[in-house]
Amino acid sequence: MISAGPFSIQVVILIVAVLLAWVITRKVAQRLPDTPARQAGGLLLDAVFWGLVAARLGYILQWWSDYAASPLSMIAIGDGGFSGGSGVLGGVAFAWWRTRTMPLLRRPLLVGSAAGVLSWSAATGVLGLIQLAVAPPLPELQLNRLDADPVVLSEYTGRPVVVNLWASWCPPCRREMPVLEQAQSHYPGIAIVMVNQGESAAQARDFLAREHLTFQENLLDPAGRLMRDMGARGLPTTLFFDAQGRLVDSHVGELTRASLRDTLSRHFQPLTINTAKE
Repeated sequence: MISAGPFSIQVVILIVAVLLAWVITRKVAQRLPDTPARQAGGLLLDAVFWGLVAARLGYILQWWSDYAASPLSMIAIGDGGFSGGSGVLGGVAFAWWRTRTMPLLRRPLLVGSAAGVLSWSAATGVLGLIQLAVAPPLPELQLNRLDADPVVLSEYTGRPVVVNLWASWCPPCRREMPVLEQAQSHYPGIAIVMVNQGESAAQARDFLAREHLTFQENLLDPAGRLMRDMGARGLPTTLFFDAQGRLVDSHVGELTRASLRDTLSRHFQPLTINTAKE
């Protein structure tokens, strides 16, 4: 998984694009007469803020039925649920409205915004190609089930696989587990593989029994080898592999029902449409 320190590469790309948009907005304003560069830069940052709000609201509307079933998940922005198109439209609409009485600021603001959006789109596209080219496969790692039977992760190749790294002491792990349990029955064509990190079979078994959680695939990784091999930055981490065993997506942090369905529909759409029990 590609990251830059504690931040995902997607967040870094967004930050760089915003900085580029801010710099260009100020530069264009400085070259125009009677156009305050500082004010133009400030309006650009305001447009970014309202664009992010619009992106979140657009995503919530897209997956409204899932968020309505769990309203508090609407504020769980760590699920990565943002609609890029809604964000761009929201930011541009705000900039256009805000400059209705300040037409001199409209040109630098729109030029800077366009530069930011284009750089973000291009970098995101290149990142997608790089990730596809270097996508690691399901590792040849032997783990044990709760009943001590050994299993090699690569044996799941042949159908899409969702691998969740968790521990009973991890609050976001506990909160997202009902979502994964539900997905297990909704998407029978996808293997939901729960891999406990650093705990014993007794600890994992007691936790699952206490929380009344039932998973078809429960594996133990007491040494945390899978977490190290995949470069996971923390728990929970969810890894998405296609039927050929290639990593196509990953998520660090708590999954909501909406974000999980979104990821599955983007990568495994034909399968989820045909087999989901909605």
